[in-house]
Amino acid sequence: MTNHIPETMKAAVMHGTRNISIETLPVPQIEENEVLIKVMAVGICGSDLHYYETGRIGKYVVDKPFILGHECAGEIAAVGSKVRHFKVGDRVAVEPGVTCGHCEACKEGRYNLCPHVQFLATPPVDGAFCQYIKMREDFVFSIPDALSYEEASLVEPFSVGIHAATRTKLQPGSTVAIMGMGPVGLMAVVAARAFGATNIIVTDLEPLRLEAAKEMGATYAINIREQDPYEAIQDITNGKGVDVAWETAGNPAALQSALASVRRGGKLAIVGLPAQNEIPLNVPFIADNEIDIYGVFRYANTYPKGINFLASGIADVKKLVTDQYALEDTYQAMERALNFKNECLKVMIYPNS
Repeated sequence: MTNHIPETMKAAVMHGTRNISIETLPVPQIEENEVLIKVMAVGICGSDLHYYETGRIGKYVVDKPFILGHECAGEIAAVGSKVRHFKVGDRVAVEPGVTCGHCEACKEGRYNLCPHVQFLATPPVDGAFCQYIKMREDFVFSIPDALSYEEASLVEPFSVGIHAATRTKLQPGSTVAIMGMGPVGLMAVVAARAFGATNIIVTDLEPLRLEAAKEMGATYAINIREQDPYEAIQDITNGKGVDVAWETAGNPAALQSALASVRRGGKLAIVGLPAQNEIPLNVPFIADNEIDIYGVFRYANTYPKGINFLASGIADVKKLVTDQYALEDTYQAMERALNFKNECLKVMIYPNS
């Protein structure tokens, strides 16, 4: 079933670092188990900025014209012949990583570890800075009318926080520290609230981000330019430390602070990816205090929860969208997100505005 689909679309195509042009490309052709989505909102993620600035993240290298963007939501424009759960006009959030469904990781329910994943805006898979994308039906989720397309696109970074909470078995009444208040860290504050954390301590060096964290539900905000995070957390917790710490900044000093903040028998989740592979950690502290350390890679089985949490009005996450751009202005949007992190939180692009 289709709805007057054009043959071509506009797309923001990256040609080398900090080089984006608006081009006309064919609209994707869907398979029988896929839907075509008219993209209504796409958030700029830290990984988009890494590819834009450096052309690579680890083993993933941009070596051909490439479309960025994976935090997206939109409207169903066409459905394949075997699609049963969607119809044209449905409003949806898109989980951007299509997995094989057959490997050991997929069978165990940890499909985020699937070695065959096709993830939007991870080379060689093009992303969503374009007017239409196609997606397999089982990675698309209906959203209620009360949820805006901007909020639905934020389910993607929100999912990282939900996965961290699940991995670390965050319990109601817990005290949690979250290091780094970029968009993932800010949405992690909402996730901690959703899982029932009572005290949420956050750290960052930008006043704008710390203020946003408090609006999202943080109990204490520590500016690391003004306070030593370890001493501040010790004061807040009466010397006990936090039950759980999540490092979301990808910063070595933040990771060391996160570890030091954890109480005996507590848990640490490593969410942010630092530029270097190896970071010194206090191994005697880890062993003596039986600290459980969890790696967090993307997420699995989070989208239904994320949509329900945000639709409940748990936090006004629309406030995080500080900058809005049309697709034609994608270059300016990327430059803004890259160079003015002290002034903006989430930069959003609207491919069909």
